[in-house]
Amino acid sequence: MQKITDRITGESIYFKKHESGLNIFIMPRKDYSSSYAIFGTKYGSVDSEFIVPGENEITKVPDGIAHYLEHKMFDQPDGSNVFDKFSKYGGEANAFTSFNMTAYLFSATANFNENLETLMDYVQSPYFTEESVKKEQGIIAQEIRMYDDNAPWRVFFNFLGLLYNNNPVKLDIAGTVESIAKIDKNLLYRCYNTFYNLSNMTLFVTGDFDVEETLAVIEKNIKNHEPFTEEIKRIYPEEPKEIAALYKEQKISVAMPMFMMGWKDNNVGYGGEKLLKKSIEMEIITEMLFGKGSELYNELYDSGLITQNFSFEYSPQVDYAYTAIEGESKDPKLVYAKITEYIDKLRKDGFTKETFERIKKVVWGDYIRSIDDIEGYAHTFITMSFMDINYFDYYDVYRSVQFEDVQKRFLEQFDNTYSALSVISPV
Repeated sequence: MQKITDRITGESIYFKKHESGLNIFIMPRKDYSSSYAIFGTKYGSVDSEFIVPGENEITKVPDGIAHYLEHKMFDQPDGSNVFDKFSKYGGEANAFTSFNMTAYLFSATANFNENLETLMDYVQSPYFTEESVKKEQGIIAQEIRMYDDNAPWRVFFNFLGLLYNNNPVKLDIAGTVESIAKIDKNLLYRCYNTFYNLSNMTLFVTGDFDVEETLAVIEKNIKNHEPFTEEIKRIYPEEPKEIAALYKEQKISVAMPMFMMGWKDNNVGYGGEKLLKKSIEMEIITEMLFGKGSELYNELYDSGLITQNFSFEYSPQVDYAYTAIEGESKDPKLVYAKITEYIDKLRKDGFTKETFERIKKVVWGDYIRSIDDIEGYAHTFITMSFMDINYFDYYDVYRSVQFEDVQKRFLEQFDNTYSALSVISPV
């Protein structure tokens, strides 16, 4: 295995590219009481149109199938329950589907090898029948309807629908009741055999264990040794620079109006170190703009326009990216006006270098603290790896970020022409 050591934190990670194509990352954590594993595939809700390696024809599948497949992966041929197996070894298991990734995971304080074997076994053992697939449609349809009245979910997807005209990131991860009705056993196997090929997957494990022993367990439990020799071709519709709409309001039973506003990032189409640098620059910029020590935050909070339920994030991906702010307010339109006005003012006046230097140190401190959260760090690491980013490069890239880079990125990203406001108001 290749050993990589972060010269600043002293943490080490071991990497091996298995002959099956699987990327294996092992990060030992001495004296940690808990261990964690995440087994992910670069396959999410946006991947509904693709060309399978070795084929020429385009495959188009119903929206929501990646999430549907995640649900069905817990079925076992013998009728047993995967969660019962984890419980037997004291493990807590879960799974999730996002726009760009599906992941299966567990945490445990004992019996790590047994839990790891269980994880690797069921993720590599699909079992679908027409009867079980049909039964799942009712369960997922109920889940979809439940989210129709979920205010945080709706304010988010309404926001994405404002920013994006064609990109499938604007579509609900679970699909629609109509789209999932078209899913059958054959489609699930086709998606599984394409995206769950180990050459499209990564396994990240971390905890207080022996590295060589853990690698041996992993290699012993790899079932598929036939990696793709070429990339899966993912097909996404062309997305114009312009946003789809400026404003959307929906009425749901909430105590106070909720809002999400933000900016579409049109500088996309790349991953790797370049994307990591942009992400760090945006971490610094958003903290300068919206952090609790910022002039804007304190003005909005002191005037009673926002509550403590106020947050912000920059979401980078290879094919899309955006900045989002969310919170509660008695007057979301006024919050939007105040923020966009502040942005326009800063576009003329600029940041001070002193503020940049101070916030850059804050961002570094956040990264150092994140290392102690083994689950969060593992999740971030594997997410970054699917964008061709080695998260252990963080320090070197962070050091390269200069004041001039941040000024340029701010002017590029925060153009109010590409901003939108989503509101959930009380019934």
